[in-house]
Amino acid sequence: MKVTVSHLNEMKFEAKTEKSSFIIDCPQITPIEYFLAGIISCSATDIVQIPKNQNKSVTNLVVEGDAIRNDDFPRKFNYLHLDYKFDSDADDLMAARWVMASLETYCSTVNTIRDSVIVSYSVTHNGVKIKDNEKIISGGGVKIDLGSIESCPS
Repeated sequence: MKVTVSHLNEMKFEAKTEKSSFIIDCPQITPIEYFLAGIISCSATDIVQIPKNQNKSVTNLVVEGDAIRNDDFPRKFNYLHLDYKFDSDADDLMAARWVMASLETYCSTVNTIRDSVIVSYSVTHNGVKIKDNEKIISGGGVKIDLGSIESCPS
């Protein structure tokens, strides 16, 4: 993977990937906000694709992320909580497994930070909270084999 960032003017930058490009307009959206949005969207794509591969569907998906950072520099994330809300045609156990599979195995961005950040999650499935403030295991991740999934390549 290769990304090139070029300064345009003032605090605007252009990021070019092998597939596309986009403008980073600080302080409109800061790089750390892009980073958090990337973490969230990485996992969100899993929550759409894993069910699809099991002939299930997810609707009304919203994932909120709340990060607590150091007050002083470096202002890294210390804690990240992800709150998943979605409806599906699966039971609660399967819905919870989709989230765990994303966090423990498939989501590259979460697995990149999990050695240095405490990550927790909550899941509301079909309007009912089925997981509340669960912590994922820190470290190298767990292989939960749900087969290959079509996700945003990383």
